[in-house]
Amino acid sequence: MTTNEFKHFLLWCVGLNYALLFIWSGAFIFAHDWMYRMHGRWFKLSIDTFDAIHYAGLAVYKIGIILLNLVPLIALYLVS
Repeated sequence: MTTNEFKHFLLWCVGLNYALLFIWSGAFIFAHDWMYRMHGRWFKLSIDTFDAIHYAGLAVYKIGIILLNLVPLIALYLVS
């Protein structure tokens, strides 16, 4: 795999991962009650715990995107 192909691949990864992050956060904001009822069928969670879990998940996912996709992409653009 050449450097240009790898840059193109990482750019697609960043785009798709951020799209998924925006969908998740949009669903969390606009369909919060529905998501809580759906998860409430399987797990016995309070609303505060449910919110904390999703907020932490969004934060970890965002950090993962930055560290595993965006930083290597920026490094490749700086090197080439």
